[in-house]
Amino acid sequence: MKSSMALGIDIGGSHITAALVNLEARTIDTHSWHRTRVDSQGSAAEIIDAWAVVINDAFRGMPADSRYIGIGMPGPFDYELGISRMKDQHKYDALYDLNVKNMLAAKLELDPSRIRFINDAGCFLQGEVFSGAGRNYQHVIGLTLGTGLGSATFHGGLAQDADRWCTPFRDGMAEDYLSTRWFVKRYHELTGNTVKDVKELTTFIDTDPVVQQVFDEFALNLANFLTGFIREESPEAIVIGGNIAQASELFFPAVVRELALHNYHMPLLVASLGEQAAILGAASIWYE
Repeated sequence: MKSSMALGIDIGGSHITAALVNLEARTIDTHSWHRTRVDSQGSAAEIIDAWAVVINDAFRGMPADSRYIGIGMPGPFDYELGISRMKDQHKYDALYDLNVKNMLAAKLELDPSRIRFINDAGCFLQGEVFSGAGRNYQHVIGLTLGTGLGSATFHGGLAQDADRWCTPFRDGMAEDYLSTRWFVKRYHELTGNTVKDVKELTTFIDTDPVVQQVFDEFALNLANFLTGFIREESPEAIVIGGNIAQASELFFPAVVRELALHNYHMPLLVASLGEQAAILGAASIWYE
C-alpha cells in the first residue's frame, strides 16, 4: 500500500457514508465526510452508480494510485470475494449473487484489489479497537444497545459479528431484554406511563424513583447476558455503544458489581467514537 490514507465506507439500508481516514494518526479527515441517501430497492446499476458518486466526491483530488477503499457491508455477504448474498431483506436485493467488488471497481476505474469488505456489525468494534475505547486491548467484546442489539468480537485481525441478538434469554431472546423496546415496555408496566425512548426516560430520573429501578433491572439483564459472552470469548475489556450507552452512568455501576460476583473484573467501557466508529473500522482494514 502506497498511501497512509484509506476511504472508510459505511453502507446502511438507506444510505452510504464515506470519509478519508489517516491510518497513521487514526483520525478522520472531516472535510471528506459524505453521507447520501441511496435507494436500496433500485437496480444494481443504480446502486453502484450512487455509491460511486459519493466515493469519487470523497476522493476528490486524490491520485488514482493512492486510492484504497474499506467498506462496512451488511450481511449475508462474501466479504473475501465481494459477492452479495442478501436476499428478501428489502434492501439491495438487486445485488444478489453479483460481484459487487468487481462492479464497483469497474465503475471507479480501480483495480478490484484496492477494495476490501468487512461485516458492518463488526465494523463498530473494529473502529473502537483501532482508534477508540478499545484501542489498548487485543481481546475485546462489544455491544451496541439501541433499537436492536448488536454484538461483535475482536481477537486481533478483524472484528467479527457475534450475532447474539437472538440468543435464548429468559422467556424470549436477548434483544427482547436489551433494547429500547424493553425500557419502554417495562416502564409502562410499572407506571402506566409511556415514553418514546431511553433518552426521554432519563429526563424523569430526578422526579420518578421507578426510572432507576428500571435501569437496575436492565443492568441485571445485561450482566446475566454478558456472563455467557465473557465465558466463551475471554475478553480483556468490554465496549458498549449505541444510544442506550449514553445513559451509562445509570446502569454501568450495577453491571460492574454483578459481573464481579461472577469473578469477572475486566473494564466496562463506553464506546467513544459514535458514528465515526464504522468509518474508522472500515478504513482500518488497510492498516499495516
